[in-house]
Amino acid sequence: MPEPGRDPFPLRGRVALVTGASRRAGIGYATCRLLAAYGASVYVHHYSPHDAAQPWGADDVAAVVDGVREVASAPVAHGSADLAAAEGPAALVDAVVAELGGLDIVVCNQALSGSDGPLSSQTAAMLDAHWAVNARASILLARSFAALGGPGRLVFMTSGQNQGPMPDEVAYAASKGALWSITATLADELADQGITVNSVNPGPVDTGYASGETKAEVAARFPAGRWGEPDDPARLIAWLATDEARWITGQVLNTEGGFRR
Repeated sequence: MPEPGRDPFPLRGRVALVTGASRRAGIGYATCRLLAAYGASVYVHHYSPHDAAQPWGADDVAAVVDGVREVASAPVAHGSADLAAAEGPAALVDAVVAELGGLDIVVCNQALSGSDGPLSSQTAAMLDAHWAVNARASILLARSFAALGGPGRLVFMTSGQNQGPMPDEVAYAASKGALWSITATLADELADQGITVNSVNPGPVDTGYASGETKAEVAARFPAGRWGEPDDPARLIAWLATDEARWITGQVLNTEGGFRR
């Protein structure tokens, strides 16, 4: 039985990839900072063209990377990759290994958002675009990660589609639901390699996309009277990457702060 106590740097000597970490207001950025603070070498993946097309706009990538480095004790690298491209996930994993010498932790935080709608507006192109970024890229990242031989930690980011309806987000909910559904299957397949596979539903998190009455109405549904902050799900994600979570796999974990639908 191991001695009780906690290592302040539980990820020292490990390499982590976090996708979709291009905004300082986002969950990916908060996760990168926590993994770095825990001692991991971190590869910050970004794809600014997606953010530039959204109402919130793109962030300064250099400032994002500097923010991770300021809490890091190990190397921090970064790179852009379009994960909607079929070859994008494998190329990204290759880049991480080449830059940082290995890969032990993958957090699939990338997501296509801001271009969805109700059933009446859905097209094949809209559905395919969400599938490619949210589901296909995550599964292909898992494949390339597993090909390295393990062991390791794989974390998918799902959403609240299994907790209740997501109005006007048909394509997004469908693609995120695919990750929810595949978690147990991939966990079983990769268990013999020592790779744990879990998914995190962060619930409504204030990443700068909501304002005005919508922001106030959603905040009122939380017992704490506030939205989730990026650091809230990031703490669960970072913990899943540590040895403390070694016995947890095949699970979808909700970190919603008691959100009432």
